[in-house]
Amino acid sequence: MSQQASPRGTFLKVADSVRTLIEGNPEMTELPSLAEVMREHGVSRGVAIRAYGELRREGLAQPAPGERWRVVRSDAQVDRRPLHERIAEVITTDELKVGEAFLSASTLAERFGVSRPTVTRALEKLEAAGVLAGGGQGRVRTVRAVPTREERS
Repeated sequence: MSQQASPRGTFLKVADSVRTLIEGNPEMTELPSLAEVMREHGVSRGVAIRAYGELRREGLAQPAPGERWRVVRSDAQVDRRPLHERIAEVITTDELKVGEAFLSASTLAERFGVSRPTVTRALEKLEAAGVLAGGGQGRVRTVRAVPTREERS
């Protein structure tokens, strides 16, 4: 689809194409990257952004950290708690004990679908709160305290 052929409404055609992709794949959680949409449809970044904005307006997609976009499913539960609270919960769900090594920032970034710098900021909050110890380049973080239910909420 060439942007030159029909500049008006092109973003709507791209949005329709991505909407069909979402509806055809109920397991889909993340939209194709803007670069993939640009390449597949032969459109500019602005057109791809407008198409995703249209999907957002319809309630089908939402932006996620790192210039990614997530599919919004009406039946899906989304955890909207701050990242540091969700990471603190990992200690109890993974049954980690005081003194044990904690997961790396890379592992947590993949687990929560966010960037490593975002995870690092959340881990720094947990270190400041006394839940984790250590950290820094090349150093393993350890569990300093297991958060109680009140601390997690």
